[in-house]
Amino acid sequence: MENHEAAEPWRVNLRDELDAELRGPRPGWWWTGLPPQDCPGRQADGTLTSLPLPNLATCTRASVRAYFDNTWALTEVLFASLNSEESFYRPPYHHLRHPMVFYYCHPPALYINKLRVAGLIDAPLNAYYERLFETGVDEMRWDDMSKNEMQWPSLKEAHVYRKAVYEVVCRVIDTHPDLADGHAPMGMDHPLWALFMGFEHERIHIETSSVLIHELPLNLLQRPREWPALHASALREASVFPPRSGIDHPDAELADVSARRVTLGKPRDWPTYGWDNEYGRREVAVQAFRAGRRLVSNGEFYEFVMAGGYREQKYWSETGWSWRTFRNVKWPTFWVPDGPAGLHRYKLRTLFETVEMPWNWPAEVNYHEARAYCAWKGERDGVPYRLPSEAEHNALRDPVRAVADDPVMAFDGAALSSGRGWNLNLAHGSSSPVDAGRPSAAGFHDVFGNVWQWMEDHFNPLPGAEVHPYYDDFSSPCYDGQHQMILGGAWVSTGDEASVWSRFHFRPHFFQHAGFRLVQAAHDGGAVRLDTAGSASRVYEDAQMLNDYLLLHYGAAQQQMPWAFGPQGATGFPQRCAQWLLEGAKAFGAGSGTALDIGCAVGRASFELARGYGDVTGVDLSRAFIEAASRLQRDGELHYFRRDEGELGADLSAIIDPAIDRSRVNFRQADATSLPADWLEFDAVLMANLLCRLPSPKSLLGRLGGPRGLVKVGGLVALFSPYTWLEQFTPRGAWLGGLVRDGKPVKSADALREFLTHEGFELRREEEVPLVIREHARKYQYIVTHGMLWQRVR
Repeated sequence: MENHEAAEPWRVNLRDELDAELRGPRPGWWWTGLPPQDCPGRQADGTLTSLPLPNLATCTRASVRAYFDNTWALTEVLFASLNSEESFYRPPYHHLRHPMVFYYCHPPALYINKLRVAGLIDAPLNAYYERLFETGVDEMRWDDMSKNEMQWPSLKEAHVYRKAVYEVVCRVIDTHPDLADGHAPMGMDHPLWALFMGFEHERIHIETSSVLIHELPLNLLQRPREWPALHASALREASVFPPRSGIDHPDAELADVSARRVTLGKPRDWPTYGWDNEYGRREVAVQAFRAGRRLVSNGEFYEFVMAGGYREQKYWSETGWSWRTFRNVKWPTFWVPDGPAGLHRYKLRTLFETVEMPWNWPAEVNYHEARAYCAWKGERDGVPYRLPSEAEHNALRDPVRAVADDPVMAFDGAALSSGRGWNLNLAHGSSSPVDAGRPSAAGFHDVFGNVWQWMEDHFNPLPGAEVHPYYDDFSSPCYDGQHQMILGGAWVSTGDEASVWSRFHFRPHFFQHAGFRLVQAAHDGGAVRLDTAGSASRVYEDAQMLNDYLLLHYGAAQQQMPWAFGPQGATGFPQRCAQWLLEGAKAFGAGSGTALDIGCAVGRASFELARGYGDVTGVDLSRAFIEAASRLQRDGELHYFRRDEGELGADLSAIIDPAIDRSRVNFRQADATSLPADWLEFDAVLMANLLCRLPSPKSLLGRLGGPRGLVKVGGLVALFSPYTWLEQFTPRGAWLGGLVRDGKPVKSADALREFLTHEGFELRREEEVPLVIREHARKYQYIVTHGMLWQRVR
């Protein structure tokens, strides 16, 4: 065991307490809420399906309780597929997500946290768990590996916590006066919005957990008897190779869609819960295009595989090809080779088993694979193919004029399948043939349901959308040009995810029960892209910006400000920030073991901190910045260009002082609002010019203290900010200050004092700290940042 733990640190979590009881049907103790046989949504065959999405204008206390019980039980049925402790603690093969034990407790922790924020309960249930299980992982890239070295609570402890949370939520439902008969409609300003937020968040994680389970080895799984059965079309006999178009799967068929205007966005008064990104309004004039009547099937995608599409770089984007080569992908991830690789015979891995290849089911792939298929097919057919835009997907839909036009509000999963012909809301336990569902009025199958559909759009806010104060970092961190939109829902999508209003997203290398539909057009469909030059997501990836920051960090004072009449004292900003923190550590008796530089840019302050700290981690969202800092850490020197006028300038070198031990410093690309859960108890944290560039400043500030805080008791936080709030980077609702709230002006410094004092910090030092950023020989930015040095006292 010791050798195993050294090679695979996650094994320290295996306690051999419950393995025997986890194999086979779950015993009665497993169910922390209603057992499936007593749960709303139970079908005649003993399986569970999802209840309809609650109407917040007409729901009763009993129907809300039923919806919660159905939600909670579906989670526990899904997790009943994990047949050992190893299933709960083994990290996924790609190491890009937490192990399943995290997702077993993450939704319960969110219930408690959001009910507290809304004032529906007064105190934490388990403050340590509510920090440990609060934030998931949004990996930057497929090669952003986590070591999964965390020690998690035991499964017994996690089970006790779930049971306690269930009882808390039940009390809120059973006692809140605004769920009494005849209550007024509940909108997003009502405290009970947080309750329904918890329901829909848990339902999101039913789906995302099913994807992680889909990726686990079959020997770690078992089919729960209460989980919906595979669609009846799942093949029991050997598949035909090669598949025959028109026999084993439908022929590809495109249909014309005429030009029209569509309106995107959920009305604010629509009587169901919605996530912030669903609201707002955008009118789009959609040009005429042609679209596939059906989703691209496994049989059609097989042609791409056989044609060598995974070997031809010309079909792939630069990023897509990097992903493909890193993973050495040669066919879709859930295709299982049946014989030698060159034979090209495959079966299909479903959630809990492997079945004969259903050629007429949709191909489940990521965005990179879908785009590569479009490029290959376009070359073969001599016409341009691409994925739909959000506006074009809306043009395929039937009109939504009233509540009855959102079927998930009226039908449970089973009825949705039989009554509307949609594979959605857990009508089935798998995908289904691409021509099995009832088509829309325009003749398009699976506009909703079966699998999600990749869009050409980046995930983006609709005009007028606002973050919700109960969850201000749900959507906004993903408006970054790095998340691709998916629409339409999948067979496992339930609740709001199965609504006609849902707008979701994932990184393009991720898998989420998603496929795609072909579009043929010579235009881009009006797809919203956030990765164009000058967009917020690209500002700090620009080559000139990198040069400017290398000069800011490593240029001599004379290079940064050559004019004698200029602000000479504003040069050397990163060094001065680090020195301020080092001096504070000596003055206030803080430790000198570990330091974290959040928003480190190209790393000068991180290196300076290594003069006094034994281990320094620099983190930044910009890949260009982190790559430059890492090269400096490795080589000690990096060449860059100082612009003087137009294309004229000088070649310079950034050089690390040889007196600094570079081995003390490491750099990592990461999102400051979603730092790794195992980063905690640093002696010092530096945040320089960072807060007003975050989509949710409080998400980071909330990580500093409390249980599992980034800063240990006695540790320091040095915070510098000019408070330059711009909606380009931070939604207005997430600004700390710089606005009028409830009729009173709010200053950012006052908000910081209130927040950090409440979190257990005391202000030790305060100062106005200038800096200058040179753009060229005759243009400079002069900025005065507000410096605050805080020490954690509890």
